[in-house]
Amino acid sequence: MDCPSEHGQMIKEPLLSNPKGGIRVLPFILANEAFERLANYGIFPNLILYLTREYRIDAAKGALILFLLSSATNFTPILGAFLADSYGMVLLWLTTFPEARPPPCVQFSDNCKSATKSQLLLLYTAFCFLAIGAGGIRSSSLAFGADQLGTRNSLNHARIRESYFSWYYGVVSASVFVGITLIVYIQDNMGWMVGFGVPVVLMILSSLSFFVASPSYVKSKPKASWITGLARAVVCSIRNRRIKLSSQATNKVDYHTKGSVLLVPSEKLRFLNKACIVRNPQEDLAPDGKASDSWSLCTVDQVEDLKALIKVIPIWSAGMLKSVNVSQDSFLVLQASTMERHITSKFEVPAASFPSIVVLVITTWVVLYDRIIIPLASKAKGNIVCLTLKQRMGIGILLSTISMAALAIAESCRRETAIKEGFSDDPDSQLHMSAMWLLPYFILSGLAEAFNAIGQNEFFYAELPKSMSSVASTLQGLGLSAASLVSSFIVSAVRDFTGGEAQGSWVSSNINKGHYDYYYWLLTILSLVNFIYYLFCSKSYGPCREEEEEEEEGPDR
Repeated sequence: MDCPSEHGQMIKEPLLSNPKGGIRVLPFILANEAFERLANYGIFPNLILYLTREYRIDAAKGALILFLLSSATNFTPILGAFLADSYGMVLLWLTTFPEARPPPCVQFSDNCKSATKSQLLLLYTAFCFLAIGAGGIRSSSLAFGADQLGTRNSLNHARIRESYFSWYYGVVSASVFVGITLIVYIQDNMGWMVGFGVPVVLMILSSLSFFVASPSYVKSKPKASWITGLARAVVCSIRNRRIKLSSQATNKVDYHTKGSVLLVPSEKLRFLNKACIVRNPQEDLAPDGKASDSWSLCTVDQVEDLKALIKVIPIWSAGMLKSVNVSQDSFLVLQASTMERHITSKFEVPAASFPSIVVLVITTWVVLYDRIIIPLASKAKGNIVCLTLKQRMGIGILLSTISMAALAIAESCRRETAIKEGFSDDPDSQLHMSAMWLLPYFILSGLAEAFNAIGQNEFFYAELPKSMSSVASTLQGLGLSAASLVSSFIVSAVRDFTGGEAQGSWVSSNINKGHYDYYYWLLTILSLVNFIYYLFCSKSYGPCREEEEEEEEGPDR
């Protein structure tokens, strides 16, 4: 499979001549995103410990809260994003004061008091603001930065945009890594008040870095929503459902706008073609050539956009189910907190910092794949080669399945060790078992993300029309949001069906008495079924655009 060739021309135009936008405002946008990611990812990993130990919320309920918070973060709109995130950080920091949470006690003892309604209200309000703020910033920051560089198609501008994307993802990755290592370390060693106070300062800096350059930003006017176009195609196809489509050539007219590349719809999903058929030009079209009623007649482009989205949904859903495995960090922190994590006699890795291994694996693999593996394979074969997008996504789903099996084995050994050492009733005790047992899961999970998540983003951009580029950029976020909801449903079902008076559930707050290994085996089985489902969807999808282009070029290109 041919891969894009490397660019060779250096950037010469600095984009500093315009009074608004350009390179000079990008550092402010990047700083805003960096501080936001640093603050949020510094808080999220340890929240399960904060909820279970400080608020006495059981592990399953705490995980459900964090699943919903993660889902909302990937789904919330832009409205009030910057202020909301700052307010959320401040409110969460306020919960660290003694009056805002239950009094301290020995966990699982009978004299522990639960949080009051007002204390929980403050906590949940903080989470709501965090979700609105983080979701708004992340959904718009990348595109907003690209808007500052203009829309000209010169080679210099293309190189600058590509450089900006590289810097953006580099800054985000570095911020996430620092957040789940340094900020988490501060929380573990200096307490919640300082540990949550640092993200407050970071979010204030994030807001300031954005607003200080506000007069110099290019602020594009909002365009018509792509959702409206898709909705019109659906409504029009339903309204015109009685129209009969002939398999033979007819004199029918398909409605398209002036300058449209598509004059007739494709034969795929033919029932949707009814939405763009002009039945009576005098009634259906206005004097200026536009549709008299846009909810009774839509364009060929709108129909094809809907078809393209429908076509990628099955593959999107397979990636969404894969993301269920990635969203299990809350339980992983509980496991790691009971295991030996010392690197030296004086330095202990925080339990919530272990997910940083995933970030390191993703970054390392991307560099190895792009700079070493592909060049060596291309040299051996004699032309530039790489895995197809569908192959990369499939490998990612398979690796994710194997990672869950590795995690189930590690948890089974951890639980047996806890029972042998007499810690069945004490889930906070340190076991004589290294947390390195979790490394196979994190490494495999990182590789799975590198293959599937990156492959999915490229797949959506390649397969969806250019007019739907904004849809392509949000599909993965929607997948993560849906995965968090699915995870919450699975945890709720496992807790309800496996719990009883005689025994605790598989996802008990006392992880030494629960059976998290059974829970992980359940996810392994579901992941294997999802892999088979993906293979079916991949085969049904047919060739991607990149594969069709390769066939047209032939082997001797």
